[in-house]
Amino acid sequence: MALTNSARLAGKVAIITGAGAGIGAATSRLFCREGARVALVDADAEALARTQSMLREEFPDSLTLTLAADVRDEAAATELVARCMRDWGGLHVLVNNAAMRNYSAVDALTAEQWQAMVAVNLVGMSQYCKAALPALRTSGCGAVVNVSSCYAVTGRKGMALYDATKAAQLAFTRTLAFEEAPNGVRANAICPGSTLTDFHVQRATTSGKSVEQLRTERSTSSLIGRWADPMEIAHPILWLASDEASFITGTTLMVDGGLHIM
Repeated sequence: MALTNSARLAGKVAIITGAGAGIGAATSRLFCREGARVALVDADAEALARTQSMLREEFPDSLTLTLAADVRDEAAATELVARCMRDWGGLHVLVNNAAMRNYSAVDALTAEQWQAMVAVNLVGMSQYCKAALPALRTSGCGAVVNVSSCYAVTGRKGMALYDATKAAQLAFTRTLAFEEAPNGVRANAICPGSTLTDFHVQRATTSGKSVEQLRTERSTSSLIGRWADPMEIAHPILWLASDEASFITGTTLMVDGGLHIM
């Protein structure tokens, strides 16, 4: 998808977790196009390097920094915010996109699986919010965008851990919006539908499916009848992060092709 610069985030600094691939990488690309300085976080150092290399090639004048870290690492979150403040003088946007998945039925789940999922999808997100909030407050226009899932509001089988934590992210976002409105920080969530990311392609390839076959598997999971491209999720994230959404907080934006009304 060709991008043209319109500088909707000019002068702003953003942290994006889970930036090594998929929605996070697409959002990083879009934010750079729109003039932001972007700090990229991912537990996969190689994927993170690929994203940064892509950004430098497409946007030679963009300013990026990377942190290869698990979002469960509270000290790393604090250090990254400090780097943004030290190197770039501020922080305006936090996108919590990093997530962990589990494909187990409820009767097969263990306490350890629950603890691992909550540690990434909820505690990790909370730690980045906690680390970022002082800087976001001083920016005068702070914005948090939490990437949840359409399955936070609708049902399916085999994904209880993931879907439960994604639903909890929506409650967390509403509370954050209440608490931070007096401080000038907005908090919103988006709920993507089926998005054709590297994760899904690699998982399909491992199971012996072709990409062409994979593309047919979401023909009935939305009114639009197809997978989303990661950039179709990145654009709503950009909007919620930008000053164009300055009167929007505590909102859950469904970006699922209509799945939630089916």
